[in-house]
Amino acid sequence: MKVAVINEVSARDKNPHIIEALKKQPVEVFNVGMKEGEYETELTYIHTGFMAATLLNLGAADMVVGGCGTGQGFLLSVMQYPGVFCGLIAEPLDAWLFGQINGGNCVSLPLNKGFGWAGGINLEYIFEKLFLGEHGGGYPAERRQSQQQSRKTLQTISQKVHKPFAEIFLQTDSEIITQIFKHKPFVDLVAGQAKNKSLQELILSKI
Repeated sequence: MKVAVINEVSARDKNPHIIEALKKQPVEVFNVGMKEGEYETELTYIHTGFMAATLLNLGAADMVVGGCGTGQGFLLSVMQYPGVFCGLIAEPLDAWLFGQINGGNCVSLPLNKGFGWAGGINLEYIFEKLFLGEHGGGYPAERRQSQQQSRKTLQTISQKVHKPFAEIFLQTDSEIITQIFKHKPFVDLVAGQAKNKSLQELILSKI
């Protein structure tokens, strides 16, 4: 599984904790947001939400780990886009239930509020539970089929109520596009392996 980590400005100092915690999981990690001590490009949750949606719609990442001070801003930002199913994850049980029941492709972490002492350990436990077992396996077991159907229904609703992402990209404020494509780690992942080649070609032709 390819996991993109996208930190925004208020939580850039938590980036090392996230990366360290993810090292213990069987995933390939791409660190494409802000990093500790980085000041050249300021990315707010408006930018990181769009970045996450870009990567998921490209198929350049299977899962995005994002967040902000409370986790709420990034959650609201990223859920404006098609094909993104994000959960607010504050503790390991949230992660396990989200993975088992919702089978989403994006998590938003509260990275300042309540982070506190042993916050890095909490992240380790969150990722341990998030990537445990079959994603979307269902809980409780007798609800498995119903939950799978609900996820399919939600995917259909998302397709119906959103414009295609290519259209959204072309209509997005140029300030947002300019800011996120200053960030080389993100550009490198966008230009790398992606499943949606037509969207990739469109994006690369405009930046």
